[in-house]
Amino acid sequence: MSDSIQITDSAQDYLAELLAKQNVEGIAVRIFITQPGTPYAETCLAYCRPSDERLELDKIAVYLDKHSLPFLEEAVVDFNADRMGGQLTIKAPNAKMPKVNADSPLADRVNYVLYSEINPGLAAHGGEVKLVELTEEQVAVLAFGGGCQGCAAVDLTLKEGVEKTLKERIPELAGIRDVTDHTDTTNAYYR
Repeated sequence: MSDSIQITDSAQDYLAELLAKQNVEGIAVRIFITQPGTPYAETCLAYCRPSDERLELDKIAVYLDKHSLPFLEEAVVDFNADRMGGQLTIKAPNAKMPKVNADSPLADRVNYVLYSEINPGLAAHGGEVKLVELTEEQVAVLAFGGGCQGCAAVDLTLKEGVEKTLKERIPELAGIRDVTDHTDTTNAYYR
């Protein structure tokens, strides 16, 4: 895991100084993602006592939240000093969706296609679709939200857009089922 996240020397210096000021035995920095794999994902850094996956660096020890590990792939923590003190930055390009490949779990691959290919198109109409569950029969149970919920064109979107794209990208997917209550047309793009 130490290869997948980079904490620059300047960030280590800055964090080591902050940790030293806490004067607590065994205190470390913990890196984690809140709401990983969603458009609302946030990369966070906090003080902690030992837990999770320990990453020994030259100047400090860091703990990585086990659930956040796939979302922290290729993350970089850096510190840029300036006259005002400086700024610590965290860039985690995979926070909203971890990298997937053919060996990744089916649910991860479905979510990847939803967030990277399908939802950007639905966002133009204020809509989104999310995976609710994956059945034992490999059927993706989906729920539409925003402008898609109650939209008159949702059947076409589901069959010609979402289902077609998912089955092209993930051939072992048996099918798609929509569990959205489309009688609620409050935010519908087309009524």
